[in-house]
Amino acid sequence: MEEKKDILILGIESSCDETAASVVKNGRTVLSNVISSQIELHKLYGGVVPEIASRKHIEKINQVITEALEEANVTLDDLDAIAVTYGPGLVGALLVGVAEAKAISYAKNLPLVGVHHIEGHISANYIEHPDLEPPFACLVVSGGHTHLVVVKDYGKYEILGCTRDDAAGEAFDKVARAIGLGYPGGPKIDKLAKEGNPLAISFPKAKVADAPYDFSFSGLKSAVLNYLNGCKMKNQPIVEADVAASFQKAVVDVLVEHSMWAIDEYGFDKFAIAGGVASNSALRMAMEEACRKKGIKFYHPSPIFCTDNAAMIGVAGYYEYLAGTRSGLDLNAVPNLKLGER
Repeated sequence: MEEKKDILILGIESSCDETAASVVKNGRTVLSNVISSQIELHKLYGGVVPEIASRKHIEKINQVITEALEEANVTLDDLDAIAVTYGPGLVGALLVGVAEAKAISYAKNLPLVGVHHIEGHISANYIEHPDLEPPFACLVVSGGHTHLVVVKDYGKYEILGCTRDDAAGEAFDKVARAIGLGYPGGPKIDKLAKEGNPLAISFPKAKVADAPYDFSFSGLKSAVLNYLNGCKMKNQPIVEADVAASFQKAVVDVLVEHSMWAIDEYGFDKFAIAGGVASNSALRMAMEEACRKKGIKFYHPSPIFCTDNAAMIGVAGYYEYLAGTRSGLDLNAVPNLKLGER
């Protein structure tokens, strides 16, 4: 009997401020994962500047792909397909990755697979958890997204809830800026909150009346800003660690609460988190504890696979490739792409 051939996918990710390339074997084994981050550059501006991000991607993308192929010890001729993030994200940044993927696909006559960025985040869980297979529920929390998703099968999703305004990561960044911590806000608040009292200030937890699974964080962000302004006007001292801890608790409580409601209603025995905010230590601990109490298995990727990376795109691309998904050379960047759209 002929031995089954390994399937090698080159994943490319450039949706925000990370230029990344990865070679993934059979959808679960990461042979290389190269990330060129622009955080130091954007720190100067307190957030990501799209024009600068796009220019940096152009500078770095060939270099990152060459490095990923070398690290995996393969050449373009060994690949079975190219997977690339085509949305959602910053349009200029996405276009760099999409153009690069199309060029390689055309030059090497390789199948091209456009991947949804959120599908990539969800798929990051498959890398370190060989036992994880759909169906399961997943909370995707990042700078641009807060989604509660049912993963029905590989590439098949149902969105139970999403944010009506700010994403959780966006709220972290804005509150961090208000406290004076700078960019990126998530890791800085996580660190400072460890020194504070999460019960010091009672911040609101918004509920969306007609949609129990939806999230809203703009009111919480405003409440923090109002608290800080109030203290300044009354000349009261601001304990930044307490503000960070109390704000973080308000976000985490809502995320855990909504996730557990979904588990109760749908009867899942597996729950995963994904996205940049999934590396927040308070969120991980709270989710782990809530899942343990309900006797369900909890999954989360290592921090390196929580932030934007190409390994997750290679994994998602593998399952899309197996399902027969192919993109033409007319593939375009779609900055507001919805999960489940093609």
